[in-house]
Amino acid sequence: MEHLQFVIDIAAPVHVVWSTMLDIDTYEQWTGTFHEGSTYRGGWALGAEIAFVAPNDDGTEGGMFGTISANRPDEFVEIEYAGQILRGEHDTTSDFATQMAGMHEAYTFAPTPSGTRLTVDLECVDEFADMFASMWPASLATLTRLAEERA
Repeated sequence: MEHLQFVIDIAAPVHVVWSTMLDIDTYEQWTGTFHEGSTYRGGWALGAEIAFVAPNDDGTEGGMFGTISANRPDEFVEIEYAGQILRGEHDTTSDFATQMAGMHEAYTFAPTPSGTRLTVDLECVDEFADMFASMWPASLATLTRLAEERA
């Protein structure tokens, strides 16, 4: 398992960055870097199940799902993954799903004199570390643009 961290300063207030990152309309814009058509189902409330999905080439959905294990509005949110979505179905028993189970992804929002410092911490399966290391910075650049436009 790899631990990755990304830090970016955004010239927008914390609440604007929070809502731009988590509201479905803007979420779908900044996560397009990961996969065209990326979205989520569920919600960000503490204890809620959330599924991050995108269409596969065969028309089925793929992605990951988990539970919101922490939520302090405008400050911190964390997801604990439970498995993957494979051809539209929750999978908790395949080798890949069991590797993902218990991994965390967290977003920390801290006020700065010029706006917000966003820190993304995530654990990922080793084979995807390089992919995420290249995709997250591009996604965060889009998030920054969207948040600063909304500020």
